[in-house]
Amino acid sequence: MDRNDGSAGFEARGPAGNGRSGDRSRSRHRPRGPGNSRASTANGDFYAALDLGTNNCRLLVAQPTRRAFRVVDAFSRIVRLGEGVTGSGRLADDAMKRAVDALVVCRDKMNARGVTRRRLIATEACRIADNGEEFLTRVREATGLELEIVNRETEARLAVSGCASLVDPDAHGAIVFDIGGGSTELVLLKAGGNGFRSPFAVQQNVAAWTSLPIGVVTVSEMFGGRDVDRALFERMVAHVQEALAAFAGEVGRLSRFDEAGVHLLGTSGTVTTICGVHLGLDRYDRRRVDGTWMQRDDVVRVTGELLAMDYDQRVGNPCIGAERADLVLAGCAIFEAIRRIWPCDRVRVADRGLREGMLLTLMADDGVWRRGRRGGRRRGRSGRQQGGQPDHPTGDNS
Repeated sequence: MDRNDGSAGFEARGPAGNGRSGDRSRSRHRPRGPGNSRASTANGDFYAALDLGTNNCRLLVAQPTRRAFRVVDAFSRIVRLGEGVTGSGRLADDAMKRAVDALVVCRDKMNARGVTRRRLIATEACRIADNGEEFLTRVREATGLELEIVNRETEARLAVSGCASLVDPDAHGAIVFDIGGGSTELVLLKAGGNGFRSPFAVQQNVAAWTSLPIGVVTVSEMFGGRDVDRALFERMVAHVQEALAAFAGEVGRLSRFDEAGVHLLGTSGTVTTICGVHLGLDRYDRRRVDGTWMQRDDVVRVTGELLAMDYDQRVGNPCIGAERADLVLAGCAIFEAIRRIWPCDRVRVADRGLREGMLLTLMADDGVWRRGRRGGRRRGRSGRQQGGQPDHPTGDNS
């Protein structure tokens, strides 16, 4: 199923952008790299960013505005490209066909908008598969699209750029995490003397990063995702905690943990799903979810509620559905492992990430906001509980 995620028409400020998952449509921008077209650009041009992950294929199409960008089209479809790859070492034929079918839709959307600048990336499934490059050749022949396989550091840094405006400017630090289908990226951000003052300069705040070959698909395939009791859930959490031990030690050497002064910032389908359940939404609404602050007790409560549900109840939840019902508890276990190592008082939820990061980078490279900018770059306020989109330099994650 494909669905529009409500991003189209959204305008992010200072550059900005937006997004969520299932099957959707939307818009984006990308940095230079293989398959990135570089035509003459102006504020009337259209940019696109595509993220082909282990679980999802997501697209954003956006148009720069005076101090931002406006998402004009978006698309997201669960394709499970990485299904079984950790065991076989290869992308399966059925999975590749699902991905190619989704990419045809993305190509047609980009062509319909006359996209002049784009970045199209593939992540963990293609990184680890023996036939990853063979698959990209198949994509090129079937769709005409040139995808690039990005390394883990690039993926982590793009995710940070995509949600940088959601970092509390007065925090001492933040731990940004992106739980994907086949990998999980974590980044430690340390505030400067004046805190986090510019989303544009967030890469200067990166103190450490890591990427684990652990995601919702890999964990659910390893432990099972349909029938998960508390004992199985705890085994999942312990598995992730063990994988995080080295990075936890590095973070401990680089900074002193402060539960109140440091916050978590999560960008993934897992955290947006937890937030949707927390808010009691009748249907997922990214405009209510993106930028929401959740307290530690909120996360614990919702995780317990999800564990108490059986598979059919998860399928029936409007924020989960059939396509996520066997993955959501694996995601919760990854989130829980992160939360137990860094038990921050609060977490901010980002329905934005890689695609927004790509859009922001592409537009900044083209200098679309330089002309006529006054007073430097502005960022949105922190502490906004929910409702409406906080200002951000890019826009969406799904």
